[in-house]
Amino acid sequence: MNEDSLENQLNQEVEMMSINRLNELGNEAVKLGLIIGHGYFRGEYEILLKDETLSLSPDKAQIYLQKLIEEKEG
Repeated sequence: MNEDSLENQLNQEVEMMSINRLNELGNEAVKLGLIIGHGYFRGEYEILLKDETLSLSPDKAQIYLQKLIEEKEG
């Protein structure tokens, strides 16, 4: 394998880990009753609340969900 191929594979693995983490956070937030749903839609990550839908980048969605869960648990 060449260096570019290894770098691409590593980048894909890191991206999958990030997607998995975001999904775990979303599921935890649903379980805690903080949100009613979550998932990707048109390149953004949507977080469904009772009265609104937030469309965020995956990075911002992860930060939002982490803070939401920490506030509930803290």
